[in-house]
Amino acid sequence: MNNESIIELATVEDSEDLKPKPPPKLAPRGIRTFTVCRQSDETGVSGEGVVIEGVSLASGHCIIHWLFPPPRGGIAIFDSLDDFLKVHVKPHPSNKTIITFEDGEQTTYEGA
Repeated sequence: MNNESIIELATVEDSEDLKPKPPPKLAPRGIRTFTVCRQSDETGVSGEGVVIEGVSLASGHCIIHWLFPPPRGGIAIFDSLDDFLKVHVKPHPSNKTIITFEDGEQTTYEGA
């Protein structure tokens, strides 16, 4: 068998692998970034101003990056943005927290 026959045989056998196939079932794609600004800090731990930068994924998961303590801060992952809000925003209404998304949408959480 000469080299041309080997190349031709390999090409025919591999041709099934080259045919287009339907895409695999993947999770939803897309991210939405936001910042968390505290106008007050009732606990005195993380400070005032922008204290978190975050990402809301198309899957619903929420990843936050605490900007305190320097120099690295900390990372936390939540099942949803609402779960994050239940833990770090809604229990502290006196912080007057403002969530600002990349498209300019803002939500302010204030005490009564």
